[in-house]
Amino acid sequence: MKKERIFALDIGTRSVVGLILEQTADQYKVLDLFMKEHKARAMHDGQIHDIVAVAEVITEVKKHLEKQHGSLTKVCVAAAGRSLKTERAKAEVNITGKPMLTKEDVLYLELSAVQNAQAIAAQEQNSDHRHSYYCVGYSVLHYFIDEDVIGNLIDQQGEIASVEIIATFLPRTVVDSLIKALNRAHLKLDALTLEPIAAINVLVPVSMRRLNVALIDIGAGTSDIAITNEGTVVAYGMVPNAGDEITEAVSEQLLLDFPVAEQVKRQLWDQEFVKVKDILGFETEISKEEVIGQILPAVDKLATEISHEVKLLNNGHPPKAVMLVGGGSMTPELPKQIAHLLALPENRVAIRGADAIQGLTFSEHISNGPENITPIGIAISARNMPIQYVSFTINEQPSHMFAVKELTVSDCLLASGLTIKKLYGKPGLASFISLNGQSLTIPGTYGKEPTIIKNGEECQLDDIVQDGDQLKVEKGADGVRTSVKIKDLLDEVPKKTAIINGQKYPVQMMIIRNGKEVDSDTVIQDGDVIQTKYPQTIDELVQILQLDELQSLLHPFRIKLNGKEMFFPYFSGQILLNGNEVKSNEKLPNQIELTIVQKMIPSIQNLALLLQHSIQRSITVFYEEQPVTVQKVAMEYFKNGTRLDSENIINNGDEIEYKEGLNDGFIFQDIFKYVEVHKPQKAKGNFSLRINGHEATFYSPIHDGDRLEIVWPITLNNIRKKKADSDL
Repeated sequence: MKKERIFALDIGTRSVVGLILEQTADQYKVLDLFMKEHKARAMHDGQIHDIVAVAEVITEVKKHLEKQHGSLTKVCVAAAGRSLKTERAKAEVNITGKPMLTKEDVLYLELSAVQNAQAIAAQEQNSDHRHSYYCVGYSVLHYFIDEDVIGNLIDQQGEIASVEIIATFLPRTVVDSLIKALNRAHLKLDALTLEPIAAINVLVPVSMRRLNVALIDIGAGTSDIAITNEGTVVAYGMVPNAGDEITEAVSEQLLLDFPVAEQVKRQLWDQEFVKVKDILGFETEISKEEVIGQILPAVDKLATEISHEVKLLNNGHPPKAVMLVGGGSMTPELPKQIAHLLALPENRVAIRGADAIQGLTFSEHISNGPENITPIGIAISARNMPIQYVSFTINEQPSHMFAVKELTVSDCLLASGLTIKKLYGKPGLASFISLNGQSLTIPGTYGKEPTIIKNGEECQLDDIVQDGDQLKVEKGADGVRTSVKIKDLLDEVPKKTAIINGQKYPVQMMIIRNGKEVDSDTVIQDGDVIQTKYPQTIDELVQILQLDELQSLLHPFRIKLNGKEMFFPYFSGQILLNGNEVKSNEKLPNQIELTIVQKMIPSIQNLALLLQHSIQRSITVFYEEQPVTVQKVAMEYFKNGTRLDSENIINNGDEIEYKEGLNDGFIFQDIFKYVEVHKPQKAKGNFSLRINGHEATFYSPIHDGDRLEIVWPITLNNIRKKKADSDL
């Protein structure tokens, strides 16, 4: 049976591993394996930074293997998983007034989000070439309608539809620099794969990919992640920390040189005690348990970063199981910590060695541990399931891409560099109008989606593309300006009749467009200024009906009093709407019956009452045994210099002045304003004044309750007559 030898290279950040694999039918044997570390920092996170330096290491590995296995001219390699760029991005579209969303609409929206992610990836690399990245897969995280998360956008309606995706990209420069390094080492590219795919292909066959499994390749500088679900690889990711972080922790805790710390770390896997010689020259034997205790914070940190990235790539959820490969996977306590952080049973997180690969045997000097999974996977996968290099044309322009999975029309659109948003027809011109002082925008109709032709027949975005297919993309038709009548902008306005203080008034709406009255069937034009004069409140109703005598009652009653502005609610109107007391800004119902009356007449007398002023002060005395009330002015009111009486009416906005009268007391002569004095017929001489029986004058003060008299002298004849009468 024919035997075939496969030469594969695992070009990593810290070293290059060369592998000779012998294939007999579906059986494989690892014949030889050689590892050489880089002499300088020639690679960083999977990207070749110094092609010449990397080519020199490749050449050394090649020559070492050629000594035993003869000339090597072709090689299988992998683009490092750590080169993959994973970005999150959103895209949105205004769907106001648009028919319900279709499957094609949603796919175009998703592709717009992927292109936004491409732009982010390019920006991070200081590049404006989005098509310099291959999209090797994307997953939808969330759909939104008006910022609310929703399960599916199809047939949804609202204002803004949006989608958030996570997409994975492979930089073209990674592949280009890889091929150039091989050429300098006089090697031709036999087959290409991705490192995460290489490991998955040998450990997770297609039949198992319906399961949600995470494969984590923990190397020296990075931890590469691949997620399977629903029969395919759905996401790739990378954590920029790995085994070197643990080695550094060992070095720091035990005061060891880095290479020595790396040896100690590996001994922890199968030895209970390790002997170390620190940088000070002291030799110590230390237990595995003690070392693990000292480096546990670094282990926890690495486990936390890996678990976080796994959940992020898996739409926020832990997978069903986790496979760990790579030399860093043998870090003590790491599998247990990852299981804990992902809330998985410990038996669902397992380290897988190369001995788990079916149909694979090893030469005696080669380890079958997890550190050799990736180079073996590269050799098997690159030959059996290489990334296909698919060529196609879009609008007669040739293009190509690496097919990590089955290519669809949408993948080709992304690879071609066409801007998805520009493929849709432009929306029709909008009309900008003013309605009752508010600016309104009436959008035009939406543009149509593009038409895509594959090999002469119309196709959909998710149709499969084969090598050599010809695609043609025709931009969708543009929208047009929308024809809208004024009545389409207005709520239904019923005809109304208002009854105000018992009288009926018809209430109608007037529509004014650009200063002229029009009817509601008028078609609007761009720039129109439209006003409607239909009263919405009691105040507006009274104003439109020009009921001036009632208008003043709807507002607060205000006057200036001695220069200070004051409001008097009691002088305002009382408003009853359908029997209920309301304010003037009350919204009008369909049935309107208003009663508007003044609460209190705004007279000087009522003003004084509200101000708690006494217009007059008074006392009551008795004259000729009859009560007499005597008054004096206590407060005087003036308008424009004219003194006002208590019955005078005040108007809204008047300026009123007031001042107190003289605060002098009452005297005897004040009563003469209120009584008539009659001199007796037979009285002679001067009269005398008495207050409460005591002599007084006209200027004597009087008080409330005093008894006042005017005493006239009587003639002698009268006295004698009275005496004779008494003698009888």
